[in-house]
Amino acid sequence: MTERMPDWLETVSYAAMPWAFLLYRIPWTATLLQLLVALLGAMLFHRFGTAVLRRLAANLPFSRKLVEYGHRAGAVVAFLFLAQVILRNAPASLPGLELMRHANTLLLITALTWLGVRCVRAVAMTIIDMNPADAPDNLQARRVQTQTRVLSRSVIVLLVLIGGGSALMTLPGLRQVGTSLLASAGVAGLVVGFAAKPVLGNLLAGMQIALTQPIRLQDVVIVQNEWGHVEEITGTYVVVRIWDQRRLVVPLQWFIENPFQNWTRTASEILGTVSIWVDYTMPLAPLRAEAERICREAPEWDGRLCITQVVDANERAMHVRVLISASDAGRAWDLRCRVREGLVEFIQRAYPAHLPRVRAEVESPPSGAQ
Repeated sequence: MTERMPDWLETVSYAAMPWAFLLYRIPWTATLLQLLVALLGAMLFHRFGTAVLRRLAANLPFSRKLVEYGHRAGAVVAFLFLAQVILRNAPASLPGLELMRHANTLLLITALTWLGVRCVRAVAMTIIDMNPADAPDNLQARRVQTQTRVLSRSVIVLLVLIGGGSALMTLPGLRQVGTSLLASAGVAGLVVGFAAKPVLGNLLAGMQIALTQPIRLQDVVIVQNEWGHVEEITGTYVVVRIWDQRRLVVPLQWFIENPFQNWTRTASEILGTVSIWVDYTMPLAPLRAEAERICREAPEWDGRLCITQVVDANERAMHVRVLISASDAGRAWDLRCRVREGLVEFIQRAYPAHLPRVRAEVESPPSGAQ
């Protein structure tokens, strides 16, 4: 006589029968359960792993920024990688399995591209934070920031191109189209080359600007007779902030092919000039002493140079130039205005008779003339 199954085991068996039926009757059930478990595992790993990595990287600037920028993309990559393994080991008889595998491959390529872009941005932002440009002598910091921004954007563009190309190469239809185009690549290649010339030209110009650095962030430049600061350098253009708050957008390639003025190429220190015209009878010693006094009292003056010279003369007046120095272009402009206003006020107050005048000789009419 056979033993009777215990009641609790019989209850469990009856309760498990619907799930067993689903597992054997619905083909995707086991695979979907595995994907769900992988998703939960990736979420738990992301939650606790990120906390641990942040604690370990608290004193490491590069690692801390990598964790901050890349933890979400890393979690997505981890889940999609597990999903790829599960789908590769799933039974080949599952309906729509190839479509799911291909969709997961595209998502995995996209996630890897996203992770690469975030990592590049993390490294770039760490370098920028370690080299702040708000210091008085910021030439080295601006050089590093310019190289970092331009090179990081170029690398990001390259990663996106590689990711997009890899995703497209997984599509058999597009691969066949590409093969057909390459077979007749003579004219098509020339057309694509001409069409891509502006993009590739700006990309190569950006690489050249990053390496040779004819311009840097916050440089004072004169572009097409406009004076301003380099506000932003992107992968395709440069934004110049004009003194009146306008923005001049110039393609990168323009700076390679055309001459322009860079007032802060080697240093932020700069010389400025103040020009005034005075009468020949104006004594120069008091004027020179007044210019030096104004410079000494001006907060914009850096103490390097204050020279007053007569640089020109004509039939009416003398041209007096005051050569002054400042730590940067903005202070030099304010100092020039201060010195010019001070000298004009000094001449008006102390020597008003020596301002430029027009002389004329009036001859008396001959005797007997009416």
